[in-house]
Amino acid sequence: MFGIHDLALFVVSGLLLNIMPGPDSLLIMTRSATQGWRAGSAAALGIGTGTFVHIVAAALGLSAILATSAAAFTVVKLAGAAYILYLAVGMLLSKRGDGVEKPLTVTPLPLRRIYAQGILTNVLNPKVALFFLAFVPQFIDANAPHKAAAFLILGAIFNINGMLWCHALALFTAQARARLKLNPAVTQWLNRATGGLFVWLGVKLALAKPH
Repeated sequence: MFGIHDLALFVVSGLLLNIMPGPDSLLIMTRSATQGWRAGSAAALGIGTGTFVHIVAAALGLSAILATSAAAFTVVKLAGAAYILYLAVGMLLSKRGDGVEKPLTVTPLPLRRIYAQGILTNVLNPKVALFFLAFVPQFIDANAPHKAAAFLILGAIFNINGMLWCHALALFTAQARARLKLNPAVTQWLNRATGGLFVWLGVKLALAKPH
């Protein structure tokens, strides 16, 4: 249907790609570990929204601009790197809670703000756009009459699978946090360690090249 082929291979490949660690996974785990599964779920939903933006953009051909325009790629990647570094600074400067009554390491962020962080972390990463342009077309026949529709269908399948994984990761991290009963000092260290990883990811993105 719609010229889609090897759907089972696409689903399995997509799941394996979603499991690979990156800034999205780190954001979900950090929010789940510090504020519980609802916060991790909000981050996951934001990431899913950002992925949907990339899918629609790629289906409409907008992401091709990033693949062919060095200037456009540079602008987006620097904006993404700056935002990831902004998140990293917030984690590195996080303060310890007041004790047992407040086990969180940082002042809890509103869920809508965490959701927005998820969107921006994903949307401002041009590598995601280039990934969809390179990966999804491999499962669409060259002579398919409705390539854009096929692209959207495959993108939706990829995103649904990704959301299942992201929410499972949020739940697992939150449950691990509850079982380990991390004290404020340990969770503060977790925030700062994640902040350090975000610094590395931000610098890596800033130095990324289109190909």
